[in-house]
Amino acid sequence: MQTLALHPAMHLTPTEALSGIFGSVSLASWIFLLVPQLIENYKQGSAEGISLLFLCVWFVGDVTNLAGAAWAGLVPTVIALAIYFCIADCILISQCLYYNVINARRTRKESTLSVESAASEDAPLLSRRDSSSMGLPGSKRRRSSAASKKRRDSIHRTDSLARIVEEAQGSKAWIKNTVSILCVCAVGTAGWAIAWQSGAWSPQPVGSGDEEQDMALGAQILGYISAVCYLGARIPQIIKNQRERSCEGLSLLFFLLSLLGNATYGAGILFHSLQKNYIMTNLPWLIGSLGTMVEDAVIFAQFSAFGEPAVTDATASAV
Repeated sequence: MQTLALHPAMHLTPTEALSGIFGSVSLASWIFLLVPQLIENYKQGSAEGISLLFLCVWFVGDVTNLAGAAWAGLVPTVIALAIYFCIADCILISQCLYYNVINARRTRKESTLSVESAASEDAPLLSRRDSSSMGLPGSKRRRSSAASKKRRDSIHRTDSLARIVEEAQGSKAWIKNTVSILCVCAVGTAGWAIAWQSGAWSPQPVGSGDEEQDMALGAQILGYISAVCYLGARIPQIIKNQRERSCEGLSLLFFLLSLLGNATYGAGILFHSLQKNYIMTNLPWLIGSLGTMVEDAVIFAQFSAFGEPAVTDATASAV
């Protein structure tokens, strides 16, 4: 076990400090990652926006990550964090299953009631149509034209109001997400500073390579499996968004925290060392973190492309 330095500031280089800060910010991002989506599902009373296959594949990635960390004999904090990931995944998956079952039952019940209601109202509707057909010639056309014009004006006013409300909500959401990201960065940086000053954290020298190769032999396969799961998990979500042409029900902050966590995790590794043995040992985790950033960028593009039309179309159909 490495002995902590009494005065870590004397031995701390800028790259070591950045590696520690990025690693701590990444840790804070992962801790808060699933909270926005849990809140979004609760507010919507539904989990239809998020792909259950996405969460299940991600869960498999977290399980293999935990197995790899335990096999490699990593420090207890890393293993504890991997366990936390698995528990958080189970909570989110359970919430989604709960809402899917509840909403499926409600949909079946409403469908049955609507069929029975339509059957019972069939005769009165027909009689009203027959009575409304009597009147002066042309009066029906004039009433229909006036009603159509009034309906078009109402839809136009509603669409204009919806755009104004949507822009205000979008601006508010942008501010909220920005503040949340800054707070996570501040928490991560403060956590690293406290750990450094208290001696709980100190820069870890890169080993000669033997220990790292032993760890790679024990955990590298699981690391690559985890990376493949993380890369493949977002594909069902991207396909679902594209097929429905909507990102409704998804938390943008959830994916922003994922992007922040992956970016700072990869940066923490690269700032620690660029030695070939060290990079090859951590390559699975680099692929899993930096590779998913590309898929997150695709989801951000879908938020931009599908976010506004989905709200407008829903408002128009409701009118």
